[in-house]
Amino acid sequence: MMRALILGGIADASLLAAEIARAGIDAVYSYGGRTRAPADQPLPTRIGGFGGARGLADTIRRESITHVIDATHPFAAEMSRNAVEACTETGTPLIALERAPWVKTPGDNWIEVSEVCAAAAALPDAPARVFLAIGRQHIAPFATRPQHAYTLRFVDPPEATLPFAADVIVSRGPFTLDGELEMLRARGIAWIVARNSGGDGARAKIDAARMLGLPVIMISRPKLPERLRVESVAEVMQWLGHRTCLGA
Repeated sequence: MMRALILGGIADASLLAAEIARAGIDAVYSYGGRTRAPADQPLPTRIGGFGGARGLADTIRRESITHVIDATHPFAAEMSRNAVEACTETGTPLIALERAPWVKTPGDNWIEVSEVCAAAAALPDAPARVFLAIGRQHIAPFATRPQHAYTLRFVDPPEATLPFAADVIVSRGPFTLDGELEMLRARGIAWIVARNSGGDGARAKIDAARMLGLPVIMISRPKLPERLRVESVAEVMQWLGHRTCLGA
């Protein structure tokens, strides 16, 4: 009997959960635990880590999981690596629902870097207003560039003291182009640092930067082990042996 485990994180994971529930598939939705008020799902939900690849493998066995869907954020590299290792150990089929990365288009002024420390080093020496659109787990390296005025945007208010002074926006996406243009203009943002997350929900800031002629320091995605990867909920449902009802 099929029992799926969704490792959630991206917006499409919620769409997938709705499709799986509609299809009557036995499944569990897992949140990593970083968001304090996660969105409700139409499936049984768990919150928190597994304890590494070994813990995930133990969960797969204990919960009789037959299929694992990695729908985590493209930069949740540790979780994705753990999923590959755990599914290999247990012989469990694994598929990744991974949105395509953004592609540089005419008018974009991107400085592409491989990781967060390189992004901090790529900022100018002269003081500037910088929008860090990279999540609270990755901001520490920017404490080495204290001359800049930083704007941060989080889903939840920060619980701990930040490593540097910053203007903090608490808001949940998706964000609109008009809203991003207003935010960047109102705060006089001159530089944007972003991760190449892909998808539509976070793209508006990239489009706004192009319209305003702002440079974007774009952090490339981490390299992950080879695994079956698709870009749509429909493809995951087909993999599970069901036809998606999206658009019906």
